[in-house]
Amino acid sequence: MSTYRGFWYAEALDHDHHVAPMLENDIDADVCIIGGGYLGLWTAIRLKRENAELKVVIVERDLCGAGASGRNGGVATNWWGKFLSVRKLCGHEEALRICKAAESAIDEIGEFCREYGVDAQYRKEGWIWSASSEMQKGSWNTLIESLEEYGVNPFVPLAPGEAQARTGSPRNLEAIFDPNAATVQPAMYARGLRRHALDIGVEIYEQSPMQRLDRARTPTVHTEKGSVKAKKVVIAMNAWGAIFPELRRNIAIVSSDMVATAKAPERLKEIGFTGGEGMTDSRIVLNYYRNTPEGRVIFGKPLGKFGFAGRVGDLYECPTPAVKEVTDAFHEIYPNLSDVPIVSSWTGPIDRAMNGLPTFGHLGGHDNIVYAIGFSGNGVGTTVFASRIVSSLVQDKDDEWSRCGLVETKIKRFPTEPFRYIGGLAVRDALVRKEALEDRNKKAGWLTRQLAALAPAGYVPTKKS
Repeated sequence: MSTYRGFWYAEALDHDHHVAPMLENDIDADVCIIGGGYLGLWTAIRLKRENAELKVVIVERDLCGAGASGRNGGVATNWWGKFLSVRKLCGHEEALRICKAAESAIDEIGEFCREYGVDAQYRKEGWIWSASSEMQKGSWNTLIESLEEYGVNPFVPLAPGEAQARTGSPRNLEAIFDPNAATVQPAMYARGLRRHALDIGVEIYEQSPMQRLDRARTPTVHTEKGSVKAKKVVIAMNAWGAIFPELRRNIAIVSSDMVATAKAPERLKEIGFTGGEGMTDSRIVLNYYRNTPEGRVIFGKPLGKFGFAGRVGDLYECPTPAVKEVTDAFHEIYPNLSDVPIVSSWTGPIDRAMNGLPTFGHLGGHDNIVYAIGFSGNGVGTTVFASRIVSSLVQDKDDEWSRCGLVETKIKRFPTEPFRYIGGLAVRDALVRKEALEDRNKKAGWLTRQLAALAPAGYVPTKKS
């Protein structure tokens, strides 16, 4: 297995390089969780908090948090930006309840870090959602009008010029601001969850990838050198969950591609880019970025490779193959920082759902195997409340979480291969062309617009072009 580490995880290992043992024998457990990322760790912690006597085991293919959890942008947003998609799936009352639950997750991350001394660089300073071209202006209007119908609107419009002043980018023409969002060092946050899970008695086995899952009355998770026979199994594998045929068409495996600059705190101070906000623009192939407390810029864009037929393998264990394109996008947004060196790049898989929302349920109808998949690149905050749903399903509870509108939902699925892979490339390239033209106030051709319209849902429905 490759040991390439992106910027975040390499930094986290400088502070905490403990490695748990491999699974090398056959054991029994009450709950076996496959995957040691945010979802698996939060679920294990919740189960142990509710019942300290439960034997909860995590088997992790690499090191906990080394997958998607340690490679993302480190921006924890809530779900008000996704309200229209949630309402379409669940109805307005359940959508309001779910979005309020997702909102509470932001503070829960901060409380966890404070209570357990986790130095995850948590900064609750909000999310700036901007328009970086004329055609992106007002992208959020439909959403805000709908929220105001229900007396809920967390977004604050920024005054003219304020978007440029707060982001330090001359490209941000206007923006709205959600104060209830945060940034973290994502790998340090994951490592902090891991340390706490170990402290409360969760058994963790690292470098122990699952080889197969026996779907028996008492399911068994097999690794290369051992196995876990458990009363309940949880599949918390992010994109790697696509190895299961029932889940494969729920997601498309796409990449998150990121770069980190050298430290340049004085330069960021000069342009006013010193706040701890997370930032995105209004593209579908969006630009997402933030700074770090030490004065770096972290900038990302989903431009790299697609996983064919649900295969992840070592596809993302390397610097991003789209480093030039991501760097060019960074320089487009920050021409005033174009001379600041790029010092690291990395990539990671996103389990992208058609509606941008995760789904939860029982694998193949087996009541003793619970899954969650489809976090679509928004897992930092989402996994906090998602773990409540998974924990409730594992314990066979009949409550607001097990009855959540995201459980056992019928969703639009991706086509079979090779159509998903070929179509994904075509749609992505069409989006890139379309949005590049819109940056210059030009309209894409008919075919490009038709292909771009096939893209999975973003924050709000795309405008008619």
